Amino acid sequence: MRDPELKQNAYLVALQQSFQRDWEVEDNLAELAELATDAGLNVVDTFVQKRSYPEPGTFIGKGKALELGEIVEADDLVIFDDELTPAQQGNLSDLIDAPVIDRTQLILDIFAQRAQSNEGKIQVELAQLNYLLPRLTGKGKALSRLGGGIGTRGPGETKLETDRRRIRKRISDLEADLDKVRQTRGLQREGRASTAVPVVALVGYTNAGKSTLLRALTGSEVYVADQLFATLDPTIRRWELKDGRWVYLSDTVGFIRKLPHTLVAAFQATLEEVVYADLLLHVIDANHPQALEQAEAVKDVLKEIGATQPIISVYNKIDLIPHSIEVRSPDQGVSAQTGQNLEQLTEAVYEFFAASYTQRDYFFPFTNLGEASQLREAAHILREEFTPEGVVIRAEVDQKTASLLRFFEKQN
Repeated sequence: MRDPELKQNAYLVALQQSFQRDWEVEDNLAELAELATDAGLNVVDTFVQKRSYPEPGTFIGKGKALELGEIVEADDLVIFDDELTPAQQGNLSDLIDAPVIDRTQLILDIFAQRAQSNEGKIQVELAQLNYLLPRLTGKGKALSRLGGGIGTRGPGETKLETDRRRIRKRISDLEADLDKVRQTRGLQREGRASTAVPVVALVGYTNAGKSTLLRALTGSEVYVADQLFATLDPTIRRWELKDGRWVYLSDTVGFIRKLPHTLVAAFQATLEEVVYADLLLHVIDANHPQALEQAEAVKDVLKEIGATQPIISVYNKIDLIPHSIEVRSPDQGVSAQTGQNLEQLTEAVYEFFAASYTQRDYFFPFTNLGEASQLREAAHILREEFTPEGVVIRAEVDQKTASLLRFFEKQN
């Protein structure tokens, strides 16, 4: 038996189909290895099986599975880079005689480790149960090998013999809880919208440095770690631009290639923070060898969730690059760690919103001084004058503020 104090050994398996190039498969396996290491596993070796298409029963073919069985120990873990069907997972577990999981299950496990808030735990548990439900056939032999290890931990851990009806009831309850979260977030967004302050959302590949950038731009203390999926819950802070103008800056969960659809669905309440933002800052790890591929993966997820706002690409970690990079405006090259070029990024965001600013005159009767305070909070005030009837304010406002306060605008 393996010493429980030692890390569990893991073997990684990928299928290379005829349309895939060698470097693509290598990149995917390298990322899978990073995921496995981050989950607390010891990656021993990787295997690539070349086939024109996946074998319906065993994904890689019975012969290759038996070969793996000769190498892998019974308490090792075999991780496939693509999502397996329930039948494939069961057959592979029998042939290899060791626990078998796929990329989706590994990512779910990492999310289970990272979830801290009640909302995050609900979302992870919902994704886990939606993934596990179709795999609970018979006695769940393939999954029962996993015990309480990688792929089964987390707030949604359920005995594999649990009745399907109870699991479906739990899923229904979680979806109801998530609807409440969505409603609460909707009310919070309405509250922010009532102030007419723009919302900027940070998006990007996991570990691109979004949380570090949020902390550097806003001066707030947020959790930062050099690990995948360090942020599961959206964090919103005030970001001062200039001339008294400011925006809400929101940090969100990191994206990844082959992001499981169960996670996209479960995290819809959180991802709505991205959909309803006025501007997206796409944070890219400029020092990563697959920076372009990661950027494309983020764009794919943004398209999937219906985010169509303007985007400024922020090439982060330029302090780690031995040469300078050319970045065209309004995109920016920055270092969130050292603060390099953060002023230019702030200026670019200011200019983005300034393009919609116009100078307008407002009159607020004394009975409507609350709305006058709203204008002072959201706009750049140029002049104020008190009269016997109320206050006259001249301000630079954006279109959102102008629309909200149109009833108080003075007509020349």
